[in-house]
Amino acid sequence: MKPIKIFFSGLLVLSGLFGHSVSGICQDVKPDKQSMKEAKKAQLTANFYVLDSLLRSGRYVLEADFLQNKYGSRVSVPPMLNFIRVDGPKGVLQTGSDTRQGYNGVGGVTAEGSIVNYKITNDNKHLSTTVTFNLVSTLGNYDIFLTVSADNNAKATISGSTSGRLTWDGHLVTLNNSRVFKGYNTI
Repeated sequence: MKPIKIFFSGLLVLSGLFGHSVSGICQDVKPDKQSMKEAKKAQLTANFYVLDSLLRSGRYVLEADFLQNKYGSRVSVPPMLNFIRVDGPKGVLQTGSDTRQGYNGVGGVTAEGSIVNYKITNDNKHLSTTVTFNLVSTLGNYDIFLTVSADNNAKATISGSTSGRLTWDGHLVTLNNSRVFKGYNTI
């Protein structure tokens, strides 16, 4: 009878240890709200520094999902035809449509030129970055005000010598990962 008691007591101890380890695993799988909030904040902070590095490199593309005029009218657009490209000292602004042809061959306008007065301002509290610069092209001079949040939502408002204003709303992509199509230069 003695070997059976030892067997059952050993089995009891093993089942107790197994049950304890399973409950420990279950606690690790389901994090609480506070730890999820901290993990999200850490991810956004890491994204903020990666995007800051991209903006400081001066080699990126804002691919627009929407364009908005100064009156607030907003229209969905194809990102490969509607973009702002920054490539060091050179830049391109383009609007386009995949349903008609325009001056640039893709249903809109393309302005290519030199970038001047490139300035970056970080908001560490709200994890956002603001970039301002001017694009000097044969079509005219454009003032660009770009805001990028840590979740890679980007908005750029462009104003020129007229009272018009247009906002590109989309996301940033590195030059190597961008698949935009540049039309003919207008003028």
